[in-house]
Formats: sequence, structure tokens, C-alpha cells
Amino acid sequence: MIALHPSVAYINEPFNIQHTPIVCKAKFDHWFTYICEINEKEYLKDIEECIQFKYPLYDAAKSITSLKDCAKLARDYILTLQHRATHKRALMKDPIALFSAEWLTRRFNMDAIILIRHPAAFVGSIKAADWSHPFNHFIEQPLLMKRLEKYRDQIEEYSKENKSSVDQAILLWNLIHYMIIQYQKNRPDWLYIRHEDLSENPVDEFKKIYTKLNLDFSENIENKMRSFTQADSSKGIKRDSRSNRWSWKNRLTKEEIAIIKEQTYEIASVFYNDKDWDE
Repeated sequence: MIALHPSVAYINEPFNIQHTPIVCKAKFDHWFTYICEINEKEYLKDIEECIQFKYPLYDAAKSITSLKDCAKLARDYILTLQHRATHKRALMKDPIALFSAEWLTRRFNMDAIILIRHPAAFVGSIKAADWSHPFNHFIEQPLLMKRLEKYRDQIEEYSKENKSSVDQAILLWNLIHYMIIQYQKNRPDWLYIRHEDLSENPVDEFKKIYTKLNLDFSENIENKMRSFTQADSSKGIKRDSRSNRWSWKNRLTKEEIAIIKEQTYEIASVFYNDKDWDE
């Protein structure tokens, strides 16, 4: 939605270790790679080139595994040339970069927008996708573990035992949103928005984001935004954002919802009240 603005160009998850072809030359060996001044040397130049739209053509070519990847490489390469030639403002969307957000904003003078998501919605998405997270990726990052010391015992336990996708998602949600709370304390100038508020009232909420980013919110952008977020199948709408906020109720059992609420309550109560658990 932010990239609807003609001066903005979208970069999708450069920290994602499964991207083929890659979009950033930096070598990320762990999910949720943590970068700070201590270890920045191995990442700095490559991330800088990424947000400057300098496409890593040679490295991306080595990472392709299919004809579909080849087509994507060609498309991405041409787009980055266009973005650089027209001096586009980079929008780096990447939840996997969350733990490196402070470094990114300091080093590259980025504006940070932190998206908060209801724990049941987050867990419901993980359950639906049947994803499993390797918690040893946290253990193998000592600098990050210093930030997550409160959860060390639980992270170590989950790195050794095969937990359900729901249990894993609960811990992952707690880790992510625990860090967001630290950011709120230390970085009050950042913009913090609940996903549910965007879903409920996308146009007005995105107007606030555009204002924060010094972007004009034109009538054309508003019309496009409405077409993407309102339920009207006759116009090829992508998603009914308002009803989507409650999709987790169809993905989770009542017992799972109760467990999620209990095990995330300490963190979740900062962002959500009891009414946010009921439609």
C-alpha cells in the first residue's frame, strides 16, 4: 500500500534466507539475523547496495533453481534499473529484519514502521501454513540472545524438542513482540500500528502512515487502496481486510485460542484488551 506512491519502490524481504533468486547479496545464515555495530561489517555494504537498487545479478543467477526463478530474476533486474534511474525511495518490507531494526534505522536513516499483530492471528497463520521454526537460529546468535535473555531457557528447550506449530508460534510471537515493547520504550519516534487497525480502517490509517513518511496521499492512491481492501468481487478485489482480521477464529480451536491467550497475555496485554479476543 505504501508503494502505491509513485516515488516509492518495494523491496521484499531481503533478510529471507529462502529467497530464490536472492534480492540482497548479504549472506544470512539464520532466520531473524541480528545486526548491530559489532557485527555490521559482513552485512553493511551488501544491504546498502540493496536499498540503493543495485541488483546482485551474479549472485542472484547462482541462486536460481527453476525457469520461474529465471523469469523473476529478469523482472527484478529490470525493475531495479528503473528504480535507480528514477531515484525511487526504497521501501524495505521485512518482518525477518525486526531484530535488526535499530541498526537499520541508525545506519541508513530509515523511517521505521512496526506492525503489531494479534497473537491468535499470528499463530493461526503459522498453523495454517504448518511452518516450523528452527529455534537454534536464535541460540547460534549470541549477540541476539543477550537481547532475549529473559527467554533463554525456553528458546533452548524449543531448539532441542519437537514442539507443535502452535507452541512454536506462541513463543515466536512473544519474542517478536517483547522486542517491539523494548523499541517502544527506546524509540518513541517510530510508528507503531496494529495490523487489526489497518484492516478495520485501511484508508484512514494509511493516511497517517503517508503523513509520517511525508508522502502525498492522492485521490488516485486512495481509490487504488479501496480497491485492494474492500469486498467487491465484481472489481477484482484482492482482499476484504475488515473480515480478514478475524480469520484466525476459523483456523484455531477454542482450546487453542485459550492457550494462546494465556501464554501470550503478559506481552499481548500491552497491545490488546479482552475485547480484542472477541468479535
